[in-house]
Amino acid sequence: MSADISLLRNIGIIAHIDAGKTTVTERMLFLSGAKHRVGRVDHGTTDTDDDPEEQERGITIFSACVKFNWGKYAINLLDTPGHVDFTAEVERCLRVLDGAVVVFSAREGVEAQSETVWRQADRYNVPRIVFVNKMDREGADFESVFNDIGPRLNGRPVAVELPVGQGPTHVNDPFRGVIDLVEMKFLEFDPETEGKTVRETDIPAELMDDALLWREQLLEAVCEISEDAMALVMEDKEVPQDLILSALRKGCIDQTIQPVLCGSALHGIGVQPLMTAVGNFLPSPLDRPPVEGFNPKKTDQTLTRAPDPKEPFSALVFKILPAKTGDNYWIRIYSGQLKQNTRVYCPNRDKKENVAQLWQIHASKKNRDGQTESLAAGDICCVIGPRFAITGDTLCDSKELIQLPSISFAETVLSMAIEPENTSDRKKLEETLEMLRRQDPTFRAVENEELGQTLISGMGELHLEVIQHRLTRDFGLNVKFYKPRVNYRETIDGTADVVGVCNRQMGGEQMFARLSVRVSPLEDKTLPPQVFDRLPPDVPLSNEVRQAAIQELRDRAEGGGTLAGFPLSAVKIEAYDAEISEEGSDEVAFRIAAGDAFDKALEQAGPVLLEPVMKVEVTTPEEYMGELVGDLQQRRAVIAATETRGEMTVITAHAPLKELFGYSSAVRSLSQGRAGSSMEPLGYQPAPKGDADAFHFG
Repeated sequence: MSADISLLRNIGIIAHIDAGKTTVTERMLFLSGAKHRVGRVDHGTTDTDDDPEEQERGITIFSACVKFNWGKYAINLLDTPGHVDFTAEVERCLRVLDGAVVVFSAREGVEAQSETVWRQADRYNVPRIVFVNKMDREGADFESVFNDIGPRLNGRPVAVELPVGQGPTHVNDPFRGVIDLVEMKFLEFDPETEGKTVRETDIPAELMDDALLWREQLLEAVCEISEDAMALVMEDKEVPQDLILSALRKGCIDQTIQPVLCGSALHGIGVQPLMTAVGNFLPSPLDRPPVEGFNPKKTDQTLTRAPDPKEPFSALVFKILPAKTGDNYWIRIYSGQLKQNTRVYCPNRDKKENVAQLWQIHASKKNRDGQTESLAAGDICCVIGPRFAITGDTLCDSKELIQLPSISFAETVLSMAIEPENTSDRKKLEETLEMLRRQDPTFRAVENEELGQTLISGMGELHLEVIQHRLTRDFGLNVKFYKPRVNYRETIDGTADVVGVCNRQMGGEQMFARLSVRVSPLEDKTLPPQVFDRLPPDVPLSNEVRQAAIQELRDRAEGGGTLAGFPLSAVKIEAYDAEISEEGSDEVAFRIAAGDAFDKALEQAGPVLLEPVMKVEVTTPEEYMGELVGDLQQRRAVIAATETRGEMTVITAHAPLKELFGYSSAVRSLSQGRAGSSMEPLGYQPAPKGDADAFHFG
């Protein structure tokens, strides 16, 4: 890779499922010369979808990293999944990337998961460019997709290319190339060389009016960014190409605009200009602000690390792939240098870690020829040697400590009970589940020794199905699987003021404590319980006793609700008064009083069972809309919106996850295979009384 950090690009490809992310990645590898044949998703021959489950389903499940050069630029590219069940793969990649290419299908446009990945990019302040793919498909509509980005994603798209024709070869005006609105040239891509040969000609006369209209919009955006460009336009002078490109780059990095390109990755049309745009518009590590963290020994001390090899070393672990020869730790180096056979420090675990080997990554594996002696700030690589760090942990110089912000992942929404068919498989199952937990931060596994079962939890039906296949096919385990169940939560619908009491004899000594506690509901039902110490300063409690009481409330809140034991959400717990006696009011007494107060408060405040709700988006031909809406209403869904996109109708609904088991199959059945659906977590709502009664509520 390039030693010049200003020419390094760490980018991700993000999109809704089936928008063509992996095909874009494959075409980039081929056109850059990194591989000699183009892989096909439907043939299971792509570099980045190398897992058997991915090849069988034709979708990306695990993020993969590839490295290639384009012109003077060195590019680390992470291909990410589009299915909502694997959104954690997108989350952890965006956390360590400097820029992203957002891919939209020219036919389907902005879809449900498009909104999710766009919001994730917003959360991590990742600059992005847009590629409208599948311009050769029936129903392709560049302008419709372009016009959706503003209102639906709160973006500011700026077209730097215009498609010439739209749709497949059999239509009147098929897609056959793009107009470069910066250079004002018509680009055609030779099918004989699979897009490697690009012919640049003048814009045909019949297309010039459209091109000039779109270029005027481009220059308006440029003038908002560059005062020099504005001055030239005011003087009716030509704006140089270099000035246009530098203004677009500044706007993209500042996230005030998103340059938009178009093409067909399957046919190699428009991918070369996309790679050039990655270099022209997306930031290098030097263009990003220094990473912030804190001193793990003094948590109130904020620290920064610039992307400079001379700074102290710091890196973030964003993915772990277990392996027999040593787990592969994928890390992003933010500052300093990392060498083989050195020791680093993991502040999250308070452990020193060995760095035995450094590898470049290709797809999900170590690059065969990619072992290296050292790497520096800005790069993404694989480390072998660490044993304690987990996803989201920091690695740093043991003499210059810093802890970087970790990665937060969504809570699981679906669970399934499993148990080994025989006792000989039990130990192997435990080891395998532990390995899967290390690999996938959204996977949970909790053993119930009384029942002899293990409860595994994930982000949806497909997520659990993939885990199920891995256990049986990849690891050869004989495992019995039970029906999936929804992960409920508990909250309260009112407030309560109670006094928890401890007044008992223990070991021949009198114990006494009273603790006044108030509970109240929080509006955001996704928030974890919040515990506050409101005890007045004049209450004569030692720090140890006070902390014991508050810690007991926190432990009880984290342990779940008092009725069904589901995780507690959206509850504020405040300890606001206490009473002691001269003897016997110790830490144990106040822990007992706090536990008593917790139970009383939740009972008096009125427990509520919460069920997860999904945002469902169904895209269907108009003739099936009635049946699909009726089916959704039978599933207790609320229809939030319907809109027309080209020849299709899009239904947006909010529905309980419990009612959506097998929904994708139902959609295909009701529409003769012509409709499609996607969903993403929306939040929580009170469950029906019947469901609550089943858990002995009320």
